[in-house]
Amino acid sequence: MAGTGATTETPIASSLARAARFIWLTARVLEQRRFAYHFLGGGSEAVETALAAYLNEDGGYGHGLEPDLRGPVSQPLHTVHALRVLDSVGRCGGLRVERLCRYLTGVSTPDGALPAVHPSQRGFPAAPYLPVVDDPPSDLRTTGPVVGLLHRNQVWHAWLFRATDFCWAAVDALREPGPYEVRAAVAFLDGVPDRGRAEAAADRLGRMVRERGLVLLDPRDADTLPVPPDRHHYPHQYVPAPGSLARRWFTDEELTRSLDHLAAQQEADGGWPAAGRQWSPAAALEARPPATIEALRTLRAHGRFVGGA
Repeated sequence: MAGTGATTETPIASSLARAARFIWLTARVLEQRRFAYHFLGGGSEAVETALAAYLNEDGGYGHGLEPDLRGPVSQPLHTVHALRVLDSVGRCGGLRVERLCRYLTGVSTPDGALPAVHPSQRGFPAAPYLPVVDDPPSDLRTTGPVVGLLHRNQVWHAWLFRATDFCWAAVDALREPGPYEVRAAVAFLDGVPDRGRAEAAADRLGRMVRERGLVLLDPRDADTLPVPPDRHHYPHQYVPAPGSLARRWFTDEELTRSLDHLAAQQEADGGWPAAGRQWSPAAALEARPPATIEALRTLRAHGRFVGGA
């Protein structure tokens, strides 16, 4: 009413509401279905149906499911992505995973493990940091998450025996790892059945992470380090959920600062950034919705209130 001095304030949208607008504006159908499942009460069957669009006849996944690899061919990195999606909606089992394990058997290295990129990618676009070679080596960054997720879901398949042995040997041999190798090792250790051995290996890795400066414990120090900001790794990236073995690596204060930083990374359009995805406009666009969903899931898993959509 004029003359009363009253003002009308627009309420500030919650993190989840801003993210929802970003998802509906930019995301693929798969990420729209995933967002609906995790935050709006949507069904898991709709997620699996959307994921099936990326499934090939060989039991693997392709068609740019992992945005850094373009083209139709199945690739191990697409498999990692697919398994994480299936695990997150409680559908990591049954005939779908049996077919997937047959695909893994067919693309394994002589070690019985997975390469980062299978040579079938040749001729299709790929990120420059994922080179295509004729005889790729076994890679913990690909094998560790797959093996860990399959064990966590109590999947039993002949492929797992040698792949598990490879992961144990690779984790035990880590001396100067990069952050992505450590995260892959944690994904393996969080799921592998031998919990005593996993805890001992995780403790050793945690000491290495801190001693070698593989984690930025205070985001305020980011500008003082000789690496680009998108290459920094924070505690929450090693600990996406409090049940991880990596949780014991960090104090409550360190993890709180990290989660504060994650929450503050939400951008004006409602989405979170995706590190290292600037090689292609399509990859950069498609990577942000999954990064946004994972940011919200991490915050919520650690007890942060993200609001309503």
